[in-house]
Amino acid sequence: MKKIFLDYASTTPVSPFVRAAMEPYFSEEFYNPSALYLAAKETKKALDAARAEIAALLGVRSTEIVFAAGTTEANNLAIRGIMELHKDAHCIVSAIEHDSVIFTAGLYDHDLLPVNEHGIVQIDALKALITDKTVLISCMLANNEIGTIQPLRELSKIVEVVRADRLKQGNKTPLYLHTDAAQAFNYTQVLPHTLGVDLLVVGGSKIYGPKQSAILYVRTGVKLAPQVTGGGQEWGVRAGTENVPSIVGLAAAMQETAALRDSESARLYVLVNLFVGELGKKLPQFQRNGSMQHRLPNNIHITLPGTDNETLIMQLDEAGIMAAAGSACSASNDEPSHVLRALGLSDEDAQSSLRFTMGRSTTEEDILRTVKVLTDLLK
Repeated sequence: MKKIFLDYASTTPVSPFVRAAMEPYFSEEFYNPSALYLAAKETKKALDAARAEIAALLGVRSTEIVFAAGTTEANNLAIRGIMELHKDAHCIVSAIEHDSVIFTAGLYDHDLLPVNEHGIVQIDALKALITDKTVLISCMLANNEIGTIQPLRELSKIVEVVRADRLKQGNKTPLYLHTDAAQAFNYTQVLPHTLGVDLLVVGGSKIYGPKQSAILYVRTGVKLAPQVTGGGQEWGVRAGTENVPSIVGLAAAMQETAALRDSESARLYVLVNLFVGELGKKLPQFQRNGSMQHRLPNNIHITLPGTDNETLIMQLDEAGIMAAAGSACSASNDEPSHVLRALGLSDEDAQSSLRFTMGRSTTEEDILRTVKVLTDLLK
């Protein structure tokens, strides 16, 4: 029986293209890029080339790219790096952020930016939450559970207005906008200058690259307090010998993903519509969560009233189908999803919800079989 993987929001397999790019740097070109001999300098060239490729894809400078071991670390560096430089400062994060953002922001004076029933942040609420001490606003570009895409440009316009007002008032407190774009890069163009952000994170594990690989874009002029110290790597912001295979793999994954983005998005839209249409014929009582207009093309998040999602996930797994209840990073938590609570779902409905996320290997046959299995389980 073929296994059907429908949890691409949690992780993706390393693509053959990425694996081939990484291979030489495990045992042939394994040298420390900080060493002075010629072989190491060749490895340093590969590191610099990867940084330049990523910068070009994002439309930024190479000096604005910092490598980190995964999106969790990159988000921590962004939030802690800003907050620790500004004592008694205040930050605002959206109520549906990944745990790596919400938990980290919780270490400081912070407020949660509410969302509407579709999972879109409330712009007017942001204006009311900003104080004279607010130095950081964090809002993910696309949500990992419900797939909703956020209006980052609208948020950045508010930030620009606040900066101008502070300048007039003689308030020298800076204000930065950070976004976790880990889920978005697969399916949307990610350009920091267009979005108007100062800090942006992209990770390899969501885009068919190596796990524990990520970049943090840091706009020129933005200062961060280092979180890993003991070396001068990554412009002095993140110490430690660079993981060259992982970095080269991340660059390859970002290149391949950007090339496939449009065609893959169009293909997945068709499969999502097929899934929703077939499920609606057999289980008309299901409810779809998140925005229907502003969402990732591979995400289906549904509530099946009166069911238990943990039981369903195990039953689907026994049938060879892998799905999720929410973020894989908090799957062991018995608490209902904070994302679904923020949308206004009851705890009972939140625990009756499932997430199906598709990827490059998903086929029409996979979708039809999944719908059949799911409806058979619920008869």
